[in-house]
Amino acid sequence: MQTTLDNFRDRILAASASGTALQIQGGGSKHWYGQEPQGEVLDTRSYSGILAYDPTELVLTARSGTPLPEIEAALAAQNQMLAFEPPHFGATATIGGVVAAGLSGPRRPAVGAVRDFVLGASLMNGQGQILEFGGQVMKNVAGYDVSRLLTGSMGCLGLLLDISVKVLPRPFAETTLVFALSEADALTRLNLWAGQALPISASCWHVGRLMLRLSGADAAVRAAKASLGGEEMHDATAFWTALREQTLDFFQQEEEHGLWRLSLPSTSPALKLTGKSMIEWGGAQRWLYSTEKPELIRLTALAAGGHATLFRGGDKSIGVFAPLSAPLEKIHRRLKNTFDPAGIFNIGRMYKGW
Repeated sequence: MQTTLDNFRDRILAASASGTALQIQGGGSKHWYGQEPQGEVLDTRSYSGILAYDPTELVLTARSGTPLPEIEAALAAQNQMLAFEPPHFGATATIGGVVAAGLSGPRRPAVGAVRDFVLGASLMNGQGQILEFGGQVMKNVAGYDVSRLLTGSMGCLGLLLDISVKVLPRPFAETTLVFALSEADALTRLNLWAGQALPISASCWHVGRLMLRLSGADAAVRAAKASLGGEEMHDATAFWTALREQTLDFFQQEEEHGLWRLSLPSTSPALKLTGKSMIEWGGAQRWLYSTEKPELIRLTALAAGGHATLFRGGDKSIGVFAPLSAPLEKIHRRLKNTFDPAGIFNIGRMYKGW
């Protein structure tokens, strides 16, 4: 793999010298996410392979171009998993893309987000230097936890190389219950249940139906099922996979106005926005197709204590991600300049112009 790293370094140094933009990309399964990609493609898939996996220590280390299905197959053979359930959005997804995009699936509110599972990472910066951050154990550190800072950075800081992640055992038992509830009642129930010792691992509300997944020890799942009631869903695994991969009918709608992702406090009441909606993560993640003006959608999310992202489709000229406050933008720009002084990596992928 040294030849591959040397090739990466040569491309990066040449791009830095000439001011040529580089578009870091793995399998391209999330090519549509964020602002429009720019520059020459720097494909990571030649840098692939699982470097280390210790099931007893619950740690896996892999090169960034390693296909996500390869990693999940290795974990499944040991009855383990990437607990944050990363969406693939295509058969070509890589572990580097998972970390760079920072997207989590239905289990996120129960176990944590992608960044909570990243233990360490190495990065090639804009000067061709390989920097290593974190390690292979969970520990507290002083200062920036850069390996987690890279999560969700959309490749704007540099080329991810090796990534160490914490993995977890698969639950012994799992079932999904369905309840007929209005949006307001579903949000009330979800927040009530969140304060109880229930093995809830995922939730989803859409058009009058609340789906609630229970995962854990067999006795705990049985007890929760008896306490909560509801109707048991058949083929629930297929439903949660389709939700994760956004292949449910809800996500197949006209994208002229875009699919909005609203990140809110779970206690936020139903929003007064017209359109079609779906709720996940106990109320903290809300999907919306709406003809409302983007400014109104963003102001409504802000007033509720959250923010709104134009997740897919729509007019990206308005900015995919919520605008940063002046202090946060200053921090972002300083980080960008530190890791990528020539400004060549994934230019404008998060915010237009930088």
